Amino acid sequence: MRKYFRQIAAALLSAALFIVPCHAAAINEQGEVMVRVGLASSSDHNAMKELTCAQLQNRTDFGTGYRFGYYDENLNFQQLACTDESVTQIAIMKTQNLYYGYSSSQGRYTYTDEITSDIGVGCYHVQIPGSYATYEEAALLASTLEDGFVAWIDGTYQVRTGAFLQREGAEEKVAVLGLGEIVGTSAYGISVVETGTDRVLFQFDNGAGSKLGILPDVSGAEDVQTWFRGFKYRGGFNYERINGGNLTVVNVLPLEDYIKGVAPYEMGRNWPLEALKTQATCARTYAMGRLNYHDARGFDLCNSDNCQVYYGAGSERADYGPSEISDQAVEETAGQVVWYEEQLAETYYSSSHGGASESVEYVWGSKLSKYPYLCGVEDPYEQSVADVNPYASWTLNYTSWELTQRLQSKGYGVGTQVDHLALTYSALGNVVKMEVHWSNGQKNTFTPSNMRSIFGIKSIRFVINDIKGEAQKPEEEEQEMTPDGFVVNETEQAAVLEGMYVLSGGGVLEQMSGDLPYIVTAAGEIKQWETPKEDDLNKDESADTTKNPVSTVVTVSDDIYMFAGSGWGHQLGMSQYGANAMAKLGFRYDEIITFYFPGTRVDSY
Repeated sequence: MRKYFRQIAAALLSAALFIVPCHAAAINEQGEVMVRVGLASSSDHNAMKELTCAQLQNRTDFGTGYRFGYYDENLNFQQLACTDESVTQIAIMKTQNLYYGYSSSQGRYTYTDEITSDIGVGCYHVQIPGSYATYEEAALLASTLEDGFVAWIDGTYQVRTGAFLQREGAEEKVAVLGLGEIVGTSAYGISVVETGTDRVLFQFDNGAGSKLGILPDVSGAEDVQTWFRGFKYRGGFNYERINGGNLTVVNVLPLEDYIKGVAPYEMGRNWPLEALKTQATCARTYAMGRLNYHDARGFDLCNSDNCQVYYGAGSERADYGPSEISDQAVEETAGQVVWYEEQLAETYYSSSHGGASESVEYVWGSKLSKYPYLCGVEDPYEQSVADVNPYASWTLNYTSWELTQRLQSKGYGVGTQVDHLALTYSALGNVVKMEVHWSNGQKNTFTPSNMRSIFGIKSIRFVINDIKGEAQKPEEEEQEMTPDGFVVNETEQAAVLEGMYVLSGGGVLEQMSGDLPYIVTAAGEIKQWETPKEDDLNKDESADTTKNPVSTVVTVSDDIYMFAGSGWGHQLGMSQYGANAMAKLGFRYDEIITFYFPGTRVDSY
């Protein structure tokens, strides 16, 4: 989930809200809900792109050795091969000529196509005739050969030897052995080598769509954690060469372990327990609603704030990542999600609302009637933690020229200059529309979906030059009839019914009489209008979340535009600093959730 400055196209966000994914969860043999998290892929949602080589490292405290295989449709790991406990570091790479050494472009030792040393893993191999029924049988033969290894090729075990950079080296090997054929792999082949060497441990090539699964540890360690790019991860990994390209890397693990790797990164790791429980429950709900969301790339969720920030079980930094209290929050809410009626709620959240969240209809243009719990609520609590909230207030100033330059750099108002701005506020005090009027008479309109990125502001809760609008209720769509009178001919009012006629749906004209008017139903029936019941008159109109009252439009024109606001994020759903404040005031996590998502309930999945 984007905790901070979310910049996603409004059309995509709106479309996502109209579909509440209800994909069946993968349940493994232990009865755990399993998720797949993309760590490196071609998706714009992943900061780390597909890799030529991906390295894993185990440490004694967290298990040693590796198992190779694949994950079935329920994400149970099916083992094909394994190493012994002495292997602690492996490199997974696409099957082409790669060299091990220091890569200046990546700032690390790894395998690349640059000739960085004399340690090279080539794409030419010698395959021993025959296939084998078991890994043990194939491994026994491979152990008798210099540089021998087991390969899983198109569903059968093969024995191969050597990883030659040139075909001539493989030809010489065939001559020495007196048997074998020179082979490579398809564009989907993957080799696993012991890091820093040219020793192949296992090779996998099962064609398009196949994924090599790796489950760290053969020692039976209780809590296995494996290092990848500076962070520890529980569970296993999938590696796939989509369309024959570089490696997509996916972390496969139980849902609850995933949430332990989300909560402390999306919220302060040592925040109050009830706030962290709120975050864990919202993150779990979001994940359950996004199963298979990125299925075309082989995973459910990305690991960035375009989905939810996820960095596994931590790093070398003791002050960053999961803590005892964040793990406790996940464990105490295990299996709990947020429901609206019989569907999972869309549990969006952002860092700070600055005083009020906003309606989804304004924020992303989705129908409020479909998501009534995303109605926007006034938040009296967040202010109590203003001293620790860096987004409690912010300012941003532009001269008229600077604002013109910024907007023109984004393709607006070319050849003219800003004349004035017109801001429309919601009744909750957020800017839901901003018009830029240009000196040539043209204008551009911005909404919450793009306002923050265009103007460089942190939220939609702001004023310019301290000019505020007064909230007002929306215009009534039609005049209400009352026992004291009724409107005729649009503008005139009559107090009695004598001399009035009504035309029924069947075309019959009848005279009206009595103290109360009559109405014509859709079926053509004439029925006397009933005085509203006391219960109806006392209904809380604010509970009608399909209405979006707005304030008057504010116009600002000056040489300097001073933006002064509060909050950071998209203004939808839960405020994380608000949850912090409510937790400190004694609210339970389920109370916090139902405050920010009115009409929902917390229950198990």
